[in-house]
Amino acid sequence: MTRKFLLPGLLLMLFTQVFGQNLKIDGYRGIWFTLGQFSEYGDKYSGGLGTYTADHIPIAIYSAKAQKTFFVYGGTTQKDERHLLIMISYYDHKKHVVPKPVVVYDKMGVDDPHDNASLSIDSNGYIWVFVSGRNTSRPGLIFKSVSPFSIDAFELIKTGEMTYPQPWWMEKDGFFYLFTKYTKGRELYWSISADGKTWSSDQKLAGMGGHYQVSNVYGGKIVSAFNYHPGGDVNKRTNLYFVQTDDLGKTWKTADGKTLQTPLSDIHCDALIRDYEAEKKLVYINDINFDKDGNPIILYVVSRYHEPGPKGDPREWTIAHWTGGKWNFSVVCESTHNYDMGSLYIEGNVWRIIGPTGAGPQKLGTGGEMELWESKNAGKSWTKVRSITSNSPRNHSYARRPLYAHPDFYAFWADGNTDKLSESKLYFTNKTGDKVWELPYDMKEEFAAPVKLKK
Repeated sequence: MTRKFLLPGLLLMLFTQVFGQNLKIDGYRGIWFTLGQFSEYGDKYSGGLGTYTADHIPIAIYSAKAQKTFFVYGGTTQKDERHLLIMISYYDHKKHVVPKPVVVYDKMGVDDPHDNASLSIDSNGYIWVFVSGRNTSRPGLIFKSVSPFSIDAFELIKTGEMTYPQPWWMEKDGFFYLFTKYTKGRELYWSISADGKTWSSDQKLAGMGGHYQVSNVYGGKIVSAFNYHPGGDVNKRTNLYFVQTDDLGKTWKTADGKTLQTPLSDIHCDALIRDYEAEKKLVYINDINFDKDGNPIILYVVSRYHEPGPKGDPREWTIAHWTGGKWNFSVVCESTHNYDMGSLYIEGNVWRIIGPTGAGPQKLGTGGEMELWESKNAGKSWTKVRSITSNSPRNHSYARRPLYAHPDFYAFWADGNTDKLSESKLYFTNKTGDKVWELPYDMKEEFAAPVKLKK
């Protein structure tokens, strides 16, 4: 059921209960956002941020059983409007179509994509949407699909203080949920649940003034990489930390197996893998993945200044790779903005990065042109394989890696003009980066084929 109008969040849930399905939107329209912190070279970050942030993980999941890639994004009502809708949809790999996207939750006037959602699918095929809250003013929400592998209707399961949601479904144990609470700055927590309905108490992982983290799972091992915010100041984010657990948080360890006492509070604890604060450098973490032996690899951008413009150069895309005995560091390339965010893919001896490393039409704004980089020597050196986008009217940003990424839906992102309010379209590319599809901005029928762009 498609509607031109929108209902406030609570009425939307009532509508779902009465009519048995969520509202649909007649097209894929990403949210546009500005932080509003301007300096000589523009906004701290802005543009099409439908797939923001790097700390919402995962936002897309390929299901081999359903033969679909399910994804969530921050959407909006129509062109040039800033009304955040938590949207969900899927790409049908068998039919090569997408349905009209579904509104999981109407954010009731909020325009901030910090409130975007993350995604999970349990062993029975139920789809879970973890909607981010913001500080203590807006609660986080957890929704569950009414039917397996269906986006038609969702029920609200839980509300609570939780930002930057990172849910991981562990086949034997249920959910391991990493998230942030604004207790003393942006502090890191975790909680576990066997069924998604009954949750353990929140346990603090780290509190050193604040943190941003990325996480991933390898077998039964959960890993997290994060920075810290001196004095709670996110503009001074620095240092690089790594922790892991293989017993659902009962014990946390370093990469070399040293047991850590949580919550971490010492900035020079054993979890610290590089002291960037001593080097007077800032750290913006993008992604974490594993080599063929299960060793962690972290992708992040190193900058010299928190504002956009040349004072922060060189902005280096950097790899930290644990080799079993030490951390190895290497530089992939340089780009023009602190919030140029991409994803890391590891397939045997071939490592790939997809991200906005090319200068875009708004050269010093967030994002740019999407490019594909490869390494075949464990990240020691990198080669740009191709430009995925070129001659674009708007900057592309926040290239996201689906969990269990299918070769035909390998990275997912949005675009937007970083200098002024604009429409924001959504895209995906294949594994080789030689094809790009645009999700239909306007839809008349219930299903449509994504539009293949000419290169």
